[in-house]
Formats: sequence, C-alpha cells, structure tokens
Amino acid sequence: MGCGLSQFNQFLTTGAFTKDYSIFILCLLTTISFQVLSNFANDYGDGVKGTDANRKGEKRLVASGEISPQAMKNAMTITAAIALILSILTLYTAFGFEHFISFSIFIFLGIASIIAAIKYTVGANAYGYSGFGDLFVFLFFGLVSTVGGYFLYTQKLNFSIFLPAISVGLLSVAVLNLNNMRDQIEDKKNNKNTLVVKLGSQKAKFYHFFLIITSLITAITFVNINYIHIYQFTFIIAFIPLLIHLIKVFKTDDFTKLDPELKKVALSTFMFSILFIIFN
Repeated sequence: MGCGLSQFNQFLTTGAFTKDYSIFILCLLTTISFQVLSNFANDYGDGVKGTDANRKGEKRLVASGEISPQAMKNAMTITAAIALILSILTLYTAFGFEHFISFSIFIFLGIASIIAAIKYTVGANAYGYSGFGDLFVFLFFGLVSTVGGYFLYTQKLNFSIFLPAISVGLLSVAVLNLNNMRDQIEDKKNNKNTLVVKLGSQKAKFYHFFLIITSLITAITFVNINYIHIYQFTFIIAFIPLLIHLIKVFKTDDFTKLDPELKKVALSTFMFSILFIIFN
C-alpha cells in the first residue's frame, strides 16, 4: 500500500520481541508476506484498471507489460496462502491451542488483513479508489499490527501501547498520502478518488502536516506516561528529517517532484521505530 518498510516497523515498536525470538522471526516473515501481497495486489489492481499507464516513480510490472495480469493474480494467490500459513504458525507459537479465544481472534484479524491487502485496489469496489485507503492503512499498519504484536508477546493489553501504535499508523498513512499527492493528477484522470483527490492540493498539504505532527505528539505522550529517563526521547531525532520534509512539501506546487521524499518518510519511520524500541 505504498508503505514499504512501515509494516516491519510495527513489530519493532512493541518493545517485547526479545522475549521470544521465534515469535519475532515468524512475525517478521508474516509481515513480509503481507507486504509482498499488498504490493502484488496494488500492482495488479492499478494495472488492470489502467491507473498506472502514466505512473510517476517506480515502474509497475502489470502496467509495463513485464508480467501478465493472470501471472500476477497467481502470485497473489500463492502469497496469500503463504501469509495465512505463516500467520497460523505465528499464532500457534504464541498461544498454542490452549488460548482458543485469542487464537481465533487473531486468525480473524489475519484473514481480514489478507482481504484488506487485496481489496485496496482490486475489484469494482476497491476501497483505495473511494478514499478509504488512509483509514485501512492506519488500522492495519498501525493499530492492528502494533497492538497485536504487543499482545503476541505479553498476552495482555496495555492501553498506553495504543499511543506508539497511533504514531506508526499515522506515519504509514503519511507515506500513502505522499504517494497519492505525487499521483494526484493521474489518479483523478482514472477515477481513483483518493483522499488527496477529494481534499485537493492545499488541504492535502495540511493533512500531511497533521499526520506527522500528531505522530510526534502521541509518541511524546507515551514517553511522558512511561517516563524513566531522558534517553527515551531520543526518537525525536527521527522527526528532524520529517520536519524538514514538511517544509519541502509546503513549498512544492508540483507534486510529481515529491517522489524522492517517499524514501525520506519511510526511512525516518524506520529510524523512529529503531530508536523507540532501543530507548523505551
């Protein structure tokens, strides 16, 4: 969903993965499978709809003709099966069959994640084409992944973990929003009514500002609640390039020139996650 490294970051921000490396490794593999599935589905959905015909940035396989739609559809099916198998292995390692309710809830979330990854651009009612992509990215790349990852290790729910989950979710949405800002003109031509298309250029900039600043605020709030030492605020270093990035966005009128900024936001999100887990 245009989020690259971000889905890996949610498991880093849980702060408990050292408890059981087998769970961490399985979580990582599951995360990668979901990200690959999401990218395949995005490539397929936009490709068959013609949305990527004049795409800026990285080349898409279906749109460029390097892979047939059927071949990509087969790859999606295989990847979805792998993601489901890895999800079951992860849940069995974390819960066994003794915690049937927790196991069942997470199986449901896993299936929902697979459906969400596919339905972003695939099908007549793809939610990415009606402006709901941001909401689903926030839910699945932020709340579900981070809080769910935390629960896998601790088997309890600490409500303060929702704060870094919100931070990661908002930064993930910021990557998507920047991607949609870059593709705004072509998306509008192809009836892909992303939130950027609906908001318009200026409001999309303010929305982008809101995503990143609110992410910073929720992370700071978490540290204030769980404060032990000043080093817990080290993650703020990751927001320095993001604040510089915001200046760049507000000064740019040609959104097609924002493609290099995508890597900055993704890498800053990764840095935030690393620093957050080390010092919290």
